[in-house]
Amino acid sequence: MRGRFITLEGIDGAGKSTHLEWLAHFLGERGIRVTVTREPGGTALGERLRELVLHGEAALHPETETLLMFAARCEHIDKVIEPALASGAWVICDRFTDATYAYQSGGSGVSWSKIAQLEQWTQDGLQPDTTVLFDVAPDVGLARAARGKSPDRFERERAAFYERARQAYLERAREAPHRVHVVDANRPVTDIHKTLEGIFSTISSI
Repeated sequence: MRGRFITLEGIDGAGKSTHLEWLAHFLGERGIRVTVTREPGGTALGERLRELVLHGEAALHPETETLLMFAARCEHIDKVIEPALASGAWVICDRFTDATYAYQSGGSGVSWSKIAQLEQWTQDGLQPDTTVLFDVAPDVGLARAARGKSPDRFERERAAFYERARQAYLERAREAPHRVHVVDANRPVTDIHKTLEGIFSTISSI
């Protein structure tokens, strides 16, 4: 039986990493084999491109950045995501194509339709079965993201960039309400985990 493809989305500081670890444990306790991965990244090429995009000294043209994201995604789907799903594992991915719409289109102004064309070409119909969008105000997210580490290039962007990215995320959620669950990430972690438990208890029992 083919596994399920789950993606976690949200602007920087929304808490995806914390919730990803919890979700992987929650599903594992129910006997579900889980593969955890991330974007950009997930493969040797993807990790090299991640370093270039997030920590490169020179800012890339937004369309160059978008093409690199999809190049990494193509490898990621071929080498990690599809093989894991075919084996019956559930894949939990920290960001996927919704993030490209949010950051490269909403944040940086790349045409929504150009990203849609790349999405269709690269993914060949592959979409997450379930996406959780952790929604948080940019000032809260940026304050969280700044704790204890040096900011990457996106985290150094102004709050207006993150508000545009957030609104693009919410637009994606409106376009696919059957897939995207918007979760208020301003709440305490324990409350958020109760919400996730409600979402995934139903899914994991199917």
